[in-house]
Amino acid sequence: MATIYTIHPDTPQIRRIEKIRDNLQDGAVMLYPTDTVYAIGCDLNVKSAVERVRRLKQLSNEKPLTFLCSSLSNISEYAWVSDPAYRIMKRLIPGPYTFLLPATKLVPRLVMSPKRKTSGIRVPDHPVCQAILEALGNPVISTSAHLPDEMGNFPTVGLETARLFDQFEGLVDIIVDDGSKPGVQVSTILDMTGDEPTILRKGLGAQAAMTWAVPANQSWE
Repeated sequence: MATIYTIHPDTPQIRRIEKIRDNLQDGAVMLYPTDTVYAIGCDLNVKSAVERVRRLKQLSNEKPLTFLCSSLSNISEYAWVSDPAYRIMKRLIPGPYTFLLPATKLVPRLVMSPKRKTSGIRVPDHPVCQAILEALGNPVISTSAHLPDEMGNFPTVGLETARLFDQFEGLVDIIVDDGSKPGVQVSTILDMTGDEPTILRKGLGAQAAMTWAVPANQSWE
């Protein structure tokens, strides 16, 4: 049974955030709100927890995992950011954007794309996420809380909060509840690895992103 932490959405309680931090450092997996959808996450540096997230989402090791950073300067520790990419990202961060970037050695192999050596990184515009990141001192895995059924569909999309919590209470160790309803729109994904940034998936904030990048004829989940 998961422990539920009720957190104020604008001014997160420090002591509760510290308890969440301690649990994450001990290998906990959590369900938590972001500025897009509810996400499943854990401490980036706890291998056993990352493996649990992969099993929960039925993701092979070939599938990269997105993670949250606290700021653009924090991203630069985990990814190589070119000057053109930096200028674009500075205009969009924080916000509902995932940036595909070349990973540095700080990114665990279990998280990055093994073939391209890239990572999907976000800086959320969300007080609770930022409080957790600040307390933890390193990134948090962030994969949408959508579980596939036997047919490959995602029945948790658009669930009410109570039903979403019920579905995950036996699967995660922590549920972070800030009173928000589960979102249904995912982040916009921008590939920043080439000479020109391209949009791999349109989600929240896509119109603003199109000022700086062009859509690609593909999608990235």
